[in-house]
Amino acid sequence: MKRLILLSAMLFSIVSSYAQNTYKAIVKDAETDEPLPGATVTVQGTGLGAASDHGGNLLLENIPDGEQVIFFSYLGYQPLSDTVIFPFDQPSPALISLVPAEHGDDHELEEVVITATRSSRTIDNIPTRVEVIAGEELDEKGNMKPGDIRMLLAESTGIQTQQTSATSGNSSIRIQGLDGKYTQMIRDGFPLYSGFSGGLGLLQIAPLDLQQVEVIKGSSSTLYGGGAIAGLVNLVSKKPAEERQLNLLLNGTSALGLDANAFYAEKFKKTGTTIYAAYNHGSAYDPSDIGLTAIPEFDRFTLNPKIYLYFTDRTTLYAGINATVEKRVGGDLEYVKGNGSPGHTYFEENKTGRYSTQIELDHELNSREKLVFRNSAGYYDRSIGMPDYKFSGGQLSTYTEANYSRKGDNADWVAGVNFVTDHFKEDKAENTALRDYQYHTIGGFIQNTWNTSGKFTVESGLRGDYHNNYGFFFLPRVSALWKVNEHFSTRLGGGMGYKAPTVFTEDAERVQFRNVLPLDVKNTEAERSYGASYDINFRTGLFGDKGSFSINQLFFYTRINDPILLTQVENGSLAYLQPEGYLNTRGIETNAKITYGDFKLFIGYTLADVDQHTGGKTMSYPLVSKHRLNNVLMYEVEEEWKIGLEAYYFGKQTLNDGTSGKSYWVAGLMLEKLWEGFSIFLNFENLTDTRQAGFGTIYTGDITNPAFNDIYAPMDGFVINGGIKLRL
Repeated sequence: MKRLILLSAMLFSIVSSYAQNTYKAIVKDAETDEPLPGATVTVQGTGLGAASDHGGNLLLENIPDGEQVIFFSYLGYQPLSDTVIFPFDQPSPALISLVPAEHGDDHELEEVVITATRSSRTIDNIPTRVEVIAGEELDEKGNMKPGDIRMLLAESTGIQTQQTSATSGNSSIRIQGLDGKYTQMIRDGFPLYSGFSGGLGLLQIAPLDLQQVEVIKGSSSTLYGGGAIAGLVNLVSKKPAEERQLNLLLNGTSALGLDANAFYAEKFKKTGTTIYAAYNHGSAYDPSDIGLTAIPEFDRFTLNPKIYLYFTDRTTLYAGINATVEKRVGGDLEYVKGNGSPGHTYFEENKTGRYSTQIELDHELNSREKLVFRNSAGYYDRSIGMPDYKFSGGQLSTYTEANYSRKGDNADWVAGVNFVTDHFKEDKAENTALRDYQYHTIGGFIQNTWNTSGKFTVESGLRGDYHNNYGFFFLPRVSALWKVNEHFSTRLGGGMGYKAPTVFTEDAERVQFRNVLPLDVKNTEAERSYGASYDINFRTGLFGDKGSFSINQLFFYTRINDPILLTQVENGSLAYLQPEGYLNTRGIETNAKITYGDFKLFIGYTLADVDQHTGGKTMSYPLVSKHRLNNVLMYEVEEEWKIGLEAYYFGKQTLNDGTSGKSYWVAGLMLEKLWEGFSIFLNFENLTDTRQAGFGTIYTGDITNPAFNDIYAPMDGFVINGGIKLRL
């Protein structure tokens, strides 16, 4: 018995000694002393690993006795190793200071923290595949079209902006070939651009006050609720910092357009503020001499002030107001210029008012836990006027959310509830069936991000939504990241989504909602989807760290069951019907980047194969460029010059009448000269002067009552713009 007790004591002592082999560290930037969340640590030859939390803290457990080599790494920093002999007496965590890389691809990549996935992790350590437009890329795209974000998104692989009006320029986003109604646009976590208010959204958002744009492709309804079947676009606003920001941008175009934008931000002791103001003007422009505007005449005013209150180090409140008003008139050039006559009567006039408020309260319970409460309310008023026709109405929408998050050593959690309202009331017109609706959705969600090791991370989420008209939706999602080594990583993810139908779609926008019947809610179900994606990443240095090479290969698939289609019925009316069948999109995206010295080359290819299966028939989905090629060559001398040359290829698109459009190329050239405090830029857009009017007629019938063909190519042709940017 004594021997048994002695043996048990020895075993307990051994186990206790083994369990005491832990290692704690805090990983920081060697230059700024800021913590590095998401840094990875591994023990050579053991398979043990961990990742640092938001404070840079990490913990390794169950480390074997003896001499062990511990490796630390972080994207954009030089790796570091340390040799430790265990057992090891460690009264306090080791301080690990990583030095920023000075050469190669790592130097090109700044730390980017993602907010769209609710986990606030760096882009290199998040299992969900997210694409980010930030920093210099965001600044360069802003030079090309400072008045809105159409070009910023359209020049990204896998994203297409679809123009829905030949004369007023109305456009929507298509991700991986799916209609714009399946993409959810949010700003700082607030859904502000859906339903009626999404119609002119792309044209009324300027990039000057944006810190970054985050894009998640594929179903993201688990994150923010219905609507994100094709993907999610999160616009992240700039925040005040200790150093004052005052940016002014003045831009003019050869088409007689004008942009005057200003942004101010500053943080004081207990308060901070950001203010964005803009005036954007467009002149009626007809480069093809067909008598119709390729660019409408418009005037837009925007004001967006925000105030930040820092009650304590742990509690922050911010509140903001956004107001945008615009009048946009396109159509017969003579009419728009004020020379209307019996032979010049056609016009399309859009008057819009967009007003919203946002408030968010963040309170850190401790270094690991946080509570967030946010609310937004928006009112959107729009009228569409045409000869003998008018459509107008107002949309009132609100979003309220409360969430709790916890960051652990190996796992992060976030859970919350939200309540969404969306009310549309159409102004009464004679002999017209009103298309009003009142939607209420209450939902709850939970998400976990688990670092199973230093190389493998899993993110899983679950949402339940109840919609007052369409019932309950159960929405799971899961994504996984495997960092194979310092060169290779791979992600696999998938999820489910849904879309509560409204009359506001690309097809209805294309006909200005004329003759579109109200939804038959009793005989209509919400559209449901599921999808998955898989990608592989590789990066390495080239030419002795003078250059770099990286490539990302994505494979994607999304299926939408029983899609709702706008269909012509009796008496020339258009009704939303839901025949049995499905819509699917599948394909690949390839993104490659090569750098050498001051040169950068980006190459992107998209294959989007979108099919519609209804009534036992299969057809190609209209207005999808199956093959797209993006090429951008940049030459940059830091703080001196930026020169960019780009070329984009669009393959043939199936049109709604069953014919095919032409394939085409579009090329551009951008130059910017920088000095301390200001820069001047010049952009030559569409050097090839590609215009759809060069491929055939834009419309049929008489110019006083035109019936427009599908728009699949540029309307405005070659345009030069240039201006000055001041940083005061």
